[in-house]
Amino acid sequence: MTALPAHLQGISRVVMDEAVANTPIARRVRDKLPHLTPETLAEGASLTPGLDREDILYLKRYKGRFLRHCPGTSHYRCCGYQIIHIGENCPLRCSYCILQAYFQDRVLKVWANQDDLWAELERAFESAPGRRYRVGTGEFTDSLVLEALTGYSRDLVGFLGRFPQVCLELKSKVVDLSWMDAVRDPSRVLPAWSMNAPFIVEREEQGQCAGLEERLAAARRCAEAGFRVCLHFDPVIHFPGWQDGYARTVEMIFDHLRPENIAYVSMGSFRHMPDLKRCISENFPQSSYIYGEFVTGIDGKQRLLRPLRVEQLRFLADRLRGGGLDRQLYLCMESDEVWRAVLGRTPEDLGGLYRHLMAQAFKD
Repeated sequence: MTALPAHLQGISRVVMDEAVANTPIARRVRDKLPHLTPETLAEGASLTPGLDREDILYLKRYKGRFLRHCPGTSHYRCCGYQIIHIGENCPLRCSYCILQAYFQDRVLKVWANQDDLWAELERAFESAPGRRYRVGTGEFTDSLVLEALTGYSRDLVGFLGRFPQVCLELKSKVVDLSWMDAVRDPSRVLPAWSMNAPFIVEREEQGQCAGLEERLAAARRCAEAGFRVCLHFDPVIHFPGWQDGYARTVEMIFDHLRPENIAYVSMGSFRHMPDLKRCISENFPQSSYIYGEFVTGIDGKQRLLRPLRVEQLRFLADRLRGGGLDRQLYLCMESDEVWRAVLGRTPEDLGGLYRHLMAQAFKD
């Protein structure tokens, strides 16, 4: 049996809702973790209080909506993509991760009732066959971090192959390309990786994340197989020597990829709700970037002072433009004023951010 990747070897318990104990995902997990005897929860039961650790994998019958809008804010420019909700939490330990403040526990939850997911997606996509959808699974978990156990993304790309009006983004900090041979049309799947300065990747992205070279080598393999990829600089973090760090990352990108290989690149300055600072200071006491010069934005989140974040974002945008990117670049959750200062345009100049990114995703 193939050894599990390092970031999954710490799982010590498996819990399953009785209703999903015989699903394909449950069978795969039992096959991949034969040394663990799954615990079964009867209908209506919940995890015992105190069992909130990140070494527990919980296969759950999810009763909420699977397809939902990105939880952006109306005060800033949101990209407008939709989430396919497949689970919650992540075994990777990135100091800046919003999930540590967003959820009450660290349990790795997977929505294993895929028949309900398929039925909801089918209703949505068949009810408006002329509408295009740009969807992703990397909002409340990493898209691929549990792939070696669950095969969830492989199932999803196989299912979505029936719907050419849907483009799926798989966003990750690990390398797992086992889903690739299930894709019918590479133009409808966007493999995506988080980017950052080498110092941030090494110091703040713990928990066996893939290194930058590994991520970009995987992106190149995808490009060679006919996919276009997405890159996400979010969060861009202010630290001593950030210019050299982000310049080096941009150099690495163009060592591996050509502009035509890239569908879009997001850039977003580090921002946080008040409770995240407390989580970071408690869980990652070595992380000093949270003590920078922040102000409260109109959405209630703490944001780096505008002159500092404009300086960083413009520096990064200029380097990316120097490599041949332009219309692929966009800012995540920023105002028109910052857009204009960084990129010299606003989303309206592109026909609206939602429409622009939809056009970038569906390059027929």
